[in-house]
Amino acid sequence: MSKIEIEELSQLGIKGDVYTDKSSRLIYATDASAYRELPLAVVRPKDVDDLKKLIAFANKNKLGLIPRTAGTSLAGQVVGDGIVVDVSKYWTSIIELNTDEKWVRVQPGVILDELNKYLEAYGLFFGPETSTSNRCMMGGMVGNNSCGAHSLIYGSTRDHTISVNTLLSDGSEVEFGPLTKEAFLDKCKLTDSLEGKIYNNLNTVLSNPDNQKNIRNEFPEQSIKRRNTGYAIDLMLETEPFTEHAPPINLSQFIAGSEGTLAFMTEIKLNLVELPPRETALVCVHFENIANALKANLIALKHKPVAIELMDKAIMDLTKKNIEQNRNRFFVEGDPGALLIVEFAEHSGDLLKEKSAAMQAEMQAAGFGYAFPVITGNDIKKVWELRKAGLGILNNMPGDAKPAPVIEDTAVNPAVLPEYIEEFNEVLRKYDKECVYYAHIATGELHLRPILNLKDPKEVELFHTIALESAKLVKKYRGSLSGEHGDGRLRGEFIPLMIGEENYALLKDIKETWDPNHVFNPKKIVDTPKMNTFLRYNPGDETKEIETIFSFENDLGILRAAEKCNGTAACRKTEVIGGTMCPSYMATRDESSTTRARANILREFLTTSDKKNPFDHQEIYEVMDLCLSCKACKSECPSSVDVAKLKAEFLQHYYDANGVPLRTRAIAYLPRLNKLAALMPGFTNMLFKNKVSSRMFKSVLGFANERDIPLLYKTTLDRWFKKNSNTQNITNGTVYLFNDEFINFNDTEIGIKAILLLRKLGYDVKIPKHVESGRTFFSKGLLRSGRKVAQQNVNLLKDLISSETPLIGIEPSAILSFRDEYPEIVGKELEDAAKELAKNAMMIDEFIAAEFDKGKITSDQFTSKSNKIKLHGHCQQKSVASVVPTAKILAIPENYSATVIPSGCCGMAGSFGYEKEHVEVSKKVGELVLFPSIRKTPDDVLISATGTSCRHQIKDGTGRVAQHPVEILFEALR
Repeated sequence: MSKIEIEELSQLGIKGDVYTDKSSRLIYATDASAYRELPLAVVRPKDVDDLKKLIAFANKNKLGLIPRTAGTSLAGQVVGDGIVVDVSKYWTSIIELNTDEKWVRVQPGVILDELNKYLEAYGLFFGPETSTSNRCMMGGMVGNNSCGAHSLIYGSTRDHTISVNTLLSDGSEVEFGPLTKEAFLDKCKLTDSLEGKIYNNLNTVLSNPDNQKNIRNEFPEQSIKRRNTGYAIDLMLETEPFTEHAPPINLSQFIAGSEGTLAFMTEIKLNLVELPPRETALVCVHFENIANALKANLIALKHKPVAIELMDKAIMDLTKKNIEQNRNRFFVEGDPGALLIVEFAEHSGDLLKEKSAAMQAEMQAAGFGYAFPVITGNDIKKVWELRKAGLGILNNMPGDAKPAPVIEDTAVNPAVLPEYIEEFNEVLRKYDKECVYYAHIATGELHLRPILNLKDPKEVELFHTIALESAKLVKKYRGSLSGEHGDGRLRGEFIPLMIGEENYALLKDIKETWDPNHVFNPKKIVDTPKMNTFLRYNPGDETKEIETIFSFENDLGILRAAEKCNGTAACRKTEVIGGTMCPSYMATRDESSTTRARANILREFLTTSDKKNPFDHQEIYEVMDLCLSCKACKSECPSSVDVAKLKAEFLQHYYDANGVPLRTRAIAYLPRLNKLAALMPGFTNMLFKNKVSSRMFKSVLGFANERDIPLLYKTTLDRWFKKNSNTQNITNGTVYLFNDEFINFNDTEIGIKAILLLRKLGYDVKIPKHVESGRTFFSKGLLRSGRKVAQQNVNLLKDLISSETPLIGIEPSAILSFRDEYPEIVGKELEDAAKELAKNAMMIDEFIAAEFDKGKITSDQFTSKSNKIKLHGHCQQKSVASVVPTAKILAIPENYSATVIPSGCCGMAGSFGYEKEHVEVSKKVGELVLFPSIRKTPDDVLISATGTSCRHQIKDGTGRVAQHPVEILFEALR
């Protein structure tokens, strides 16, 4: 846009948000596909009036409007050089529910899983589900005609779309829904309105006998449930008035799958179904190879399952490298070449067993499958989470060659799937390429992703060649090139090949009628550019090798570590769904606060910067600023994009160019400042508690005035330990306590109780010589100082710590540094020693839980009184370790029970919640789940939190005092 147009856009009176700055546009330049194009601006409208203004502005200036919800599109549907219209923040209402007629009316920004969570209380749900169901939105599902794992019984989104309220390209408001033949013909008579022209055009197109013949001859065969190539004129042809005894015509089902190119949806009315039978089971059939799985699929279909999903060896191997998904591999036996996940659902458990056993018997008789574990109960969710992570997991493949979305949406009749795949494999063999296979085998749609390097110009051409050959192959089998992911930039080029030039001309005519100025998502479905243009990477550009302090060796450099983000947007799930990633997005609902945005902005500048220090960009700093360094992305992101690590690395280099702020230095060096202050703890605390001196101190450093500065304990743990030797009987051996900087100076009483607890349980506790953990240096980006600390600790402890004499810690963020940051920062000479030390460095929770399992600690050592406990786990603990051991130790006393609060990050995140510009976001994060849960907790229920920051946040936000688990156990000793 010109400066004049930008000025005009800013003066439209949009009540929502308007962004024209470069960083915002870069964040929206990609989706989950391989494509990238810089938009002119980003607008988040608040209401219909905002949209009308945008449509008028776009028509006047011949600009495109790109509708966007969560941006999980896999074919480049929501990238382009127009104005991105993001409805994901303000268009999120469930408007109306009719339980008698089983329908719901929603705005396009409603998240699928959140909708189904709301509907569950009424015994209803929306049938089609995608692997991105915890963040994808209904507008995107209608736009792409999404399906999902259970399309075998629930079909596609189109099948459940009753009506849509829209704005047409002239700004008029029109509702499209089912019409009788008479009502349709009446609409055709409205010649003075765009609505009438639309109906009249469709009537003209579909009434023509030659067109009817061409459509029926050229479009994918009707038996294929997943067909979404071009506009659905084949579906409209099979309605009344064009076919006798057919369902009534419904243009909302025509808009479904149109990718936002025909109209802008403002409300969607959806059909609902009853909740599926509660008796469900998964039979996870293990195969030696893909070929056997393809043939066995036909046997599975005979037994009427509700879903069959495929995972191949490549994906299964990559799940081992993801912290969260590796936990979900519990059912995998041996090293399968492929898995079929076959789901049965029945009202009778006996019938469920019968069907599972019958399928297994028939497969074994045919020589298919070597293991048939049956998964039930809560474990079913874990298996589906493993399957759903497939797409994101693929970017964990090291190097520049990745499984590329070339033909990952093809659908053919399942009966010919083995033959189709064999011919497809011949194409791959011709070009000496390997492929990843996964997803919806039951309905004949496999996501096929050849491994290609789209940075290599030759492979970019091969990208096109394989796509073209695959399209011809799909056409041969009368399949659909687009099954559920849409045409977008990826497949639009091949629509004329798939449906014939005559039919393609009909699509162009329809687009011209609906949208003569091409303001709605231009260059999608019709007039699509060549599929290997506008890619995320410029072919032939070398990947920069950038010197870093952290080791990024496993990712082949920091740039490739950022590039692992493929945009699937798992970081956009909300607190309603659960999890920890990403707390600042959950609080703000801003795309700029997502893990995806941070990886994207870093990748963009590291790739394109011509500065000697490529990190020296204010735009990166602004997007990284709200990252709480909670570490959740390290485990919850399917691609394992560790933004906390990327942020720390960025900050060090940014400070190299711009200097280290005073507050950053003060926080980073806090352990050393506390060491001096601890010489006179009473005087120091007096200054911190005095209103005048405290306010001055906070003002100078930029801390929020409403936060209380953590006070020093009357002595340090080091001093107490020297004066209080062990007088207990040693029966269980020796442990080494890492006396971290938080326990030593502030939470000393917890440290004292931890030592007394361990001694009472029969352990000799020693505090070895060591320095602070380095946590404050890592969190504030002073990595060179952090590296020195890590090197010191590894040298001091490497010959002392072993499995027999482990290193245990009380503050999770401190002790887990040994497992997380240390091996990646100490350097080559100490790397092996750091990794060995990491194996035996654990939270005190983990140690006690392990000793309890061994029988060295028993319940009869504790009180028989009863107590209920609500537990909040530290966010880094959730990522790098687990809250399971903590919950376990709190239940060691026989009548104690612990419930884990389903909270993510508490919001304090070290110093983040103290900083004046972050305090409001910090409070919002706490208010998502943690604070409301604690406020509802009765006073006689104990609150427990493992992290020092968490305990401060809970006290500030709720007034409740949270105890560390060791305090509760100490007080529960007999």
